[in-house]
Amino acid sequence: MREYLCTAVLRAGNPALTGLPVASTGMTGNVLTTLRPTVRRPAALPGWSSIRGRMAIVLAVPTCLLLALIGLGVADRAADWSTARGTEAHVGVLLRAQGLVREVQRERGLTNGLLGGEDGYRDDVVAQRGRTDEARDALRAALDEEGGALPDAAVSALRAADVPLAALTATRGDVDAGTADRAATLRTYTKAVTALVDAESAGAPDGDRRIAQGVQALQALARATEAVALERGSLNGVFAAGRFRSGEYLDFTEVRATRVAALGQFRQLAGKAEESALDDAFGTAAARRVAGYEARAERGADGSRLAVAPARWWADMTTLVDDLHAVQRAVGDDVRARAADAGSAATRQLGGFLALGALILGVAVALAVFSARSITRPLGALADEADAVAGKRLPEAVRRIQEADPDLPPAEDGASERRELPGGAREISRLAAALRNVEDTAVGLAAQQAVLRRTSTESLASLGRRNQSLLNRQLGLITTLESQELDPDALAELFELDHLATRMRRNAESLLVLAGEESPARSWKGTVLVADVVRSAVSEVEQYRRVAVVDIQQCGVRGHCVAELSHLLAELVENALMFSPPKQPVEVYGWRDGAEYCLAVVDRGIGMTAERMAESNGVLSGKGASLHTAPTRFLGHHVVGALAARLGAHVELRPTQGTGVTAYVALPATLIQEQTSTAAVRG
Repeated sequence: MREYLCTAVLRAGNPALTGLPVASTGMTGNVLTTLRPTVRRPAALPGWSSIRGRMAIVLAVPTCLLLALIGLGVADRAADWSTARGTEAHVGVLLRAQGLVREVQRERGLTNGLLGGEDGYRDDVVAQRGRTDEARDALRAALDEEGGALPDAAVSALRAADVPLAALTATRGDVDAGTADRAATLRTYTKAVTALVDAESAGAPDGDRRIAQGVQALQALARATEAVALERGSLNGVFAAGRFRSGEYLDFTEVRATRVAALGQFRQLAGKAEESALDDAFGTAAARRVAGYEARAERGADGSRLAVAPARWWADMTTLVDDLHAVQRAVGDDVRARAADAGSAATRQLGGFLALGALILGVAVALAVFSARSITRPLGALADEADAVAGKRLPEAVRRIQEADPDLPPAEDGASERRELPGGAREISRLAAALRNVEDTAVGLAAQQAVLRRTSTESLASLGRRNQSLLNRQLGLITTLESQELDPDALAELFELDHLATRMRRNAESLLVLAGEESPARSWKGTVLVADVVRSAVSEVEQYRRVAVVDIQQCGVRGHCVAELSHLLAELVENALMFSPPKQPVEVYGWRDGAEYCLAVVDRGIGMTAERMAESNGVLSGKGASLHTAPTRFLGHHVVGALAARLGAHVELRPTQGTGVTAYVALPATLIQEQTSTAAVRG
């Protein structure tokens, strides 16, 4: 109802319209509703609500275990690579340190010869000091560059060995000043060399066995070379002096014993190639001459004079020391090559493990995607099929069945539109077959319900028409009796009987309206005054004496709609009477509003809640006005809605000011006419 209808009328109304009791049809309701069960989903883990998530979780566990095993392999190979890299750097620094040892050894021997009385060594000593300092700087640079890859113990030992080397500066000054003692100077140089050799043994790698054995062999050879170089330096001073001094012969024998022990250890650790290189170094002519010089030195143990030229001893012994240093470099290069090979192998294995991990991960992802797609694709197609069944095919099949002519053969039920699902497992195929069985069953139920509804509706409509015909005949007979009766008491009883029959006729017409039948046969030609229509409606309610027609603005209503409008108003008035106090009147108003004509039925009863009023207004608008969907308690709402839809009128309930409910009826301009008629409306 439009807002401007409430400008001059009190607002009232009822919580419900009078309903007509209708016999139950025995139908179960809409088949689409019955086929929609309520699904309660339990709480699940994140990702467990989808098949893809479940497949990912199932495959993630073994994949993670495999990746963990591969991770252990990767960590092991990474440790091997790091060890090999450290060994390679360690050996490189050791070779640098041994180069420094070689230069210090040469400086020691030349200095000892100079202090023994051989002045020809002075220029050689000065030149050798420069080479020693260069080797020391090279070792420092190597430590700064490769220190990060070396064990901490090795770095600390090599840096600590720099302290005895720094003490050589003072010793050199004493030698140049002529105040140095030969034995003390020899010990100072030997201390520096020993510190370097011991530093080479610190932080030895413990990775690959062959590499560790090669490093140990290199260190043993370094000690043997140091013994040979120390022998060279000490005897250089002895030969320059011409004899052994007190304690020097004992030092000579200890050095030789150290050399023999170190060479024996080297032969145990070295391979055949290294042993052959060592034999070659001791098999040269210079080495054989050195052995002869050593034999002469042994004969001078009693302090007798030794007739050996220092220069010849120095030259032959230097050749032997240089050959031993060459063997050291060869052993060091071999160890470095082994470390490089181990690092390359570890790198390849590391890459293999990483590639294997990536392959496993890729295969797991591919399997998860493939498995999920092989399940989700047919399930998705099945879900689309179910949506098509529920949203299109089944409703259309139900509509066709309900609208079909019973005399015609049944139409296609949409089975031809079914499509085959993409490849799926047997379980999914069974599910698809079950869904199609459900669709066929639903169509069968819909057909049965359609037949049952059609039969029930036709039976009720036939019964309503029969009752209407009988009631019309009864009203005609009562009218005849009223015209012939002279007794006032009997006439009053006939009037009551007439009123009761009129109400029964309205109930029969309500049944026809809900059954979807056409309007009742009662109609008038021309127009009828709206006041007469209102009086006709009031005459069809039980407590008509409580109805007050307060203010009705005159207007004509077209005759073809008089019966339906009277029926509509009678339903609204009876609702107002039922939900009002027994002594409280119900008022009816009527007025022109532009091109429309408005009627208001006002009560001051118990009123309605906002939710119930909104629901009632939805029904009064004509929605759901069906005999099969209307609750038996509120059939009057559906009767009014169906009549309003036929008339093109608008009916709306609104709260009455104070208490109660007002029912507004707006008649369109097509139903009213300014010209009024004096035709009577029989109550």
